[in-house]
Amino acid sequence: MKKSNYILALALIWFGTISFINPVTAQQAMPDDFAEWIEEGMEEWSIPGMAVAVVKDGEVIFESGFGLRRKGSGDRVDENTVFGIASVSKNMTAAALAVLADEGKLSWDDRVVDHIPWFELSDPHATSQVTIRDLLLHRTGVGRILGNRLQFMTEASRDEVIYRTRYMDFEAPFRYGFVYNNVMYSLAGQVVEYVEGVSWDDFLEERFFTPLGMTNTNTSITKLDESGNVAWPHQEIKGEVVEIPRRNWDNAGPAGSVNSSVSDMTNWMLMQLGEPGKYKDNKLISGRNMAAMHRPGIAMPPSDPYDYQSSYGLGWRITDYEGARLLLHGGATDGFNTSICLAPDQDLGIIVMSNTFNLFREAIVYQLLDHFLGIEGNDWATHYRDRYLSRYELASEEREYIHQSRKENLPANFEADSLVGLFTHPAYGEVEIGMEDGNLYASFWNGTIVADLEHWHGDTYRAVWRNPAQREEFCWFTAGKDGTPARFHFEFNLRPILLQVGAYPSNYTRVVEFEKLRFSN
Repeated sequence: MKKSNYILALALIWFGTISFINPVTAQQAMPDDFAEWIEEGMEEWSIPGMAVAVVKDGEVIFESGFGLRRKGSGDRVDENTVFGIASVSKNMTAAALAVLADEGKLSWDDRVVDHIPWFELSDPHATSQVTIRDLLLHRTGVGRILGNRLQFMTEASRDEVIYRTRYMDFEAPFRYGFVYNNVMYSLAGQVVEYVEGVSWDDFLEERFFTPLGMTNTNTSITKLDESGNVAWPHQEIKGEVVEIPRRNWDNAGPAGSVNSSVSDMTNWMLMQLGEPGKYKDNKLISGRNMAAMHRPGIAMPPSDPYDYQSSYGLGWRITDYEGARLLLHGGATDGFNTSICLAPDQDLGIIVMSNTFNLFREAIVYQLLDHFLGIEGNDWATHYRDRYLSRYELASEEREYIHQSRKENLPANFEADSLVGLFTHPAYGEVEIGMEDGNLYASFWNGTIVADLEHWHGDTYRAVWRNPAQREEFCWFTAGKDGTPARFHFEFNLRPILLQVGAYPSNYTRVVEFEKLRFSN
């Protein structure tokens, strides 16, 4: 082949490839009929309200709300409606530490005990070696067995919750692998307070929310104006999406207590993209430390829909999709679900917020990614709906198996009134077993959360939480050597197979054994 023909052939291949990929620029439109597609999906998933925003090439090209802030109301969601963004808060906590690293007040590899001397884990070696980086990469080995329940001690301070980590077992060896933990992120936020002398909350307000113009963003439900443009949490319970109470996350705030709007979060995404760390003319974080946060730090199991290896950075999950490097994070708290996705090389950011648990938000993210990457042929709405229905069927079958395994005629060994008393655990504090109108109840942490105990079989009870969002879990009593009730065992379901079906079945549980205080009777 002549050289000129060879070059022409390469050019045709190149331009043909470009034509096939056809990336969308900021000047090009959003997908055709996007709003109608969103509304159809919301109806199929019974989602009361959602909000979506997209930034591309340094511009906000889309921000809008859909549906209702509160089911049954006429209050419409718009781009300024405030939702709980839950664990999307984690990359804000990492960013706060990046600011202090820029100022020379700490480094990512500082030991935690050098800033918080009283901090302690159950392993002395881990205590002496754990670093800020370890906290942010979820590699301490202490997992959800701690984070998903102690944070419900809403009357406790962040320091008190962190103090109790010394009584917790490790799920994996220190630095062995990725073990997700909320309270370790709360600890990372407390490093900010101990180093700077101001709370994590005030630090975010001063260093990020104000300079980024995030006027609708705060760090606590106590700061919400519920008469204003604020979404309400909802959850599917017994086949119906209903409004549920808000839950206070303040004592684990750096792990997930931020409330924001998609309009505000466009500014957060713009600061991450383009020239990372810069928003308009304001340099908030150095490029060096932005790169540190966006760099893979520890391997994670692959996650649908990828067949690629995922990793975790400092407050971001990192993977690639069809050749595009992605920074992602999800957020889930009572009644709120958020997804954020950045494609830095495409200068693209997407955020989706909703006021009930659902996978449709993920379908929205990937449908938009496909649009901007020029990928055709994927039906993400159907993919995620089919995945959800399959999981719903599986969870329902397993729940029914648990119910069918109940031995209703198995009598209890203990009279109900003999169970009344105070039980304690060094990490989880006190539980009062009491009786009202002849029925037992369990009251945790000075009545912060209360469950009515339904006799299941033998000395096992089903704990039906008075907050319906918590659903039901199981507990049981065992005897001491004198034959009287001595221990109260509570099985916390830390990751239900599908919460829409119930808190059980769960493939990730923690049984906590509370000892009875003999003087309590």
